[in-house]
Amino acid sequence: MLLVYSKKITPRLTYTFKHFFTRILNIQVSFTTKVEDFIAHEGLKLTYGKQPLGSEIFIKSTDLLFEQGINDLDIKMGEWDGVECFFKTRQDASVPFDIFAASFYLLSRYEEYLPHRKDQFERYPAEESLAFKYQFLHKPLIDIWAYKFKSIIEDKYPTYTLSDRKFKFISTIDVDIAYSFKHKGVVRTIAGYLKDLSKFKLIDVWYRTMVIFGFSEDPFDTFEELITYQKKYGIKTIFFFSVGDYTTYDKNTSSRNSYYQSLIKSVADYSEVGLHPSYFSSKDEAMLQKEKLRLESIVNRPIEKSRQHYLRLDLPETYQHLINLEVKEDYTMGYAAHYGFRASTCTPFYFYDLEYEIQTPLKIFPFAVMDGTLKDYLKLPNKQSFEVIIELANQVKKVNGTFITLFHNETLSNRNRWRRWKKIYIDMFKKLTTVA
Repeated sequence: MLLVYSKKITPRLTYTFKHFFTRILNIQVSFTTKVEDFIAHEGLKLTYGKQPLGSEIFIKSTDLLFEQGINDLDIKMGEWDGVECFFKTRQDASVPFDIFAASFYLLSRYEEYLPHRKDQFERYPAEESLAFKYQFLHKPLIDIWAYKFKSIIEDKYPTYTLSDRKFKFISTIDVDIAYSFKHKGVVRTIAGYLKDLSKFKLIDVWYRTMVIFGFSEDPFDTFEELITYQKKYGIKTIFFFSVGDYTTYDKNTSSRNSYYQSLIKSVADYSEVGLHPSYFSSKDEAMLQKEKLRLESIVNRPIEKSRQHYLRLDLPETYQHLINLEVKEDYTMGYAAHYGFRASTCTPFYFYDLEYEIQTPLKIFPFAVMDGTLKDYLKLPNKQSFEVIIELANQVKKVNGTFITLFHNETLSNRNRWRRWKKIYIDMFKKLTTVA
């Protein structure tokens, strides 16, 4: 166990230290404000303050973990053995910057509470973030800091045995549109025909007809394949289903459709399922609740996982709504237009509500890359897209973290813009398989 001495123990301090030591390094941590207890402790110990008490590990603190509320912080970037850092302090500490204040700043998404320009979908854009501006978005920086800090502990306490965690891979599937042609209803089906004809897409007209009359499989109905890959390669897969009302941004099959309900139930028999709340639900708790109850009534069990449609996340409001509705896990933490680590960690963490200054029970699972980011936003060729995915996975492997990808059921259709993307998905599983 690691004993931490600080003159004041705050919610920010305990939150950050527990993520850094317990969740990343598998080190249990406790805290004290009593000098005599700290001196008497014979195990691992660390002082977080303005000066050390003895020869223990010492981190010089800045003010961030002892403050409340949001302030405009002056951040200047530096380096620690070739790794980006900020909140520099002095060289005679064990680390030349306040590693815990910097971790809290990134983990709490402090910068997202500060004034910023939103993108066209009212999202916090990657370009506004410190990680993008200083080119460390592709790194799980907090985990990298933690593993470097682990070496300091091992040097200081060579007889203490540290246990490593294991690399994990979670594949997540967003079901924005379950079917390309089937189960759309008469009005939407006729509209689809007219749209194809107006653009002279005669092949699509023929394909649509073949699917509707049951002569061909719907190209977006890839669920059996996805479940097969999950079983074959032993990689956990989570499906997020949208059941919201039809809008400009929400175009899935109606949640009242019996075929769609059967699909959700059948997937839930083999994989974990979560809610994919509709576009406008990020600021509307009543709408979120309605959709959660809909999905629960279909699968006949509580829904505890969620990911916002379009990745629309408004801090802290969206997360407060999820907490009120007893959602336990959220998978929205990532960017649409850029790959990488939005919270600079590849370790699931609990949401810290800066508005109330508390650690909440909502666990955040940050994803590293989305199919649409590579194909639609960055317009990367297939080979380069696969290389990006594997390079991000390798970054996570170095710190034994959790690598999470975001794909869609339609990505495996191998049609139109998703041509040959099924191979990318399968090759990713082969490369990262957990099966011996």
